[in-house]
Amino acid sequence: MTRTDFFHTLRVYWEDTDAGGVVFFANYLKFFERARTEWLRAMGFGQERLRTDTGAIFVVADTSVRYFRPARLDDELKVTVQVTEAGRASLTLAQQAWRGDALLAQGSIRIGCVDAGTFKPRRIPNELLSILEACP
Repeated sequence: MTRTDFFHTLRVYWEDTDAGGVVFFANYLKFFERARTEWLRAMGFGQERLRTDTGAIFVVADTSVRYFRPARLDDELKVTVQVTEAGRASLTLAQQAWRGDALLAQGSIRIGCVDAGTFKPRRIPNELLSILEACP
């Protein structure tokens, strides 16, 4: 796996849409979250394992999303994850939601690593940082 090739496929359900059958704008953040969770899992870091084994969790520190086209009920979306910056205690990720060849939304999400008990910032576990640094 590289830092740039991960994607998660999902389907748009009624619960994701407004009365017109169009995805509610805030739900793209949920789609991005699901993709980030699956990205971590694909590297061997399920969120629960990360918390129990290392005491670390990730929290969203900053988001910015641009919307281009609407997703609709029953669409199949591909949501991508790309690391754009890796610090000692935070990651900045570029994420996109696609329907086929159409870019629907793109976001920049900064997540911070914190202690699961105190929510104080902490270093990203070395095992995860090593994997990220090894990826092109």
